Amino acid sequence: MALIYIVEDDTNIREIEEFALSNAKHKVLGFSCAKDFFKKTDEIIPDLCLIDIMLPDESGNEIVKKLRRNPDTKKLPIIMVTAKTSELDLVKGIEDGADDYIRKPFSVMELISRVKALLRRVEKEDIKELRLDDLIINNEKHEVSLNETVIELTFKEYELLSLFIMNKGIVLNRDVIMDRVWGTEYEGESRTIDMHVKTLRHKLGEYGNRIRTVRNVGYMIE
Repeated sequence: MALIYIVEDDTNIREIEEFALSNAKHKVLGFSCAKDFFKKTDEIIPDLCLIDIMLPDESGNEIVKKLRRNPDTKKLPIIMVTAKTSELDLVKGIEDGADDYIRKPFSVMELISRVKALLRRVEKEDIKELRLDDLIINNEKHEVSLNETVIELTFKEYELLSLFIMNKGIVLNRDVIMDRVWGTEYEGESRTIDMHVKTLRHKLGEYGNRIRTVRNVGYMIE
């Protein structure tokens, strides 16, 4: 569960965002202006912010700039919410320091998916190294090595192995694997998991045998 702040002056939109994220098990606080948002942020820094661009007292772009200049909120995950659709407006938001953006109008599922993806990305960036005995994942180099020999993996194989090691000893069902590695918007067949596990096992050699198939459920690494 994450603490999320929403800065949005449109009451209807803010209430929809608060309701959706609360149902996704997050703690949510909403603000209609920058002043109230900064006052609360001085007390408690959230895990993520949703910030509208058009606000009554200060633009969302200015809020982002201030957050990035503050050492305490320099790395705070930020999603801009905007009704502006020009490429220049969207690029400016990212250049000012936003991590992602959502165009209005948006669906509840898109909102939850974007928030989940950014929180997951930040969580992973905080983990510099994952280890399973002599199998090491170095997230800073984005490199996998076994007995000090680098193993070449595709991006999805890397994500899959990271997920397994982060949850070693835990059975992960196919829906969880599909969501975490391929995302909720992926429309391909779930058999793609089996194919990636097969190639991953092959590349890991003897360590590949530690990825165990749990019949009718999913996979786990031992």
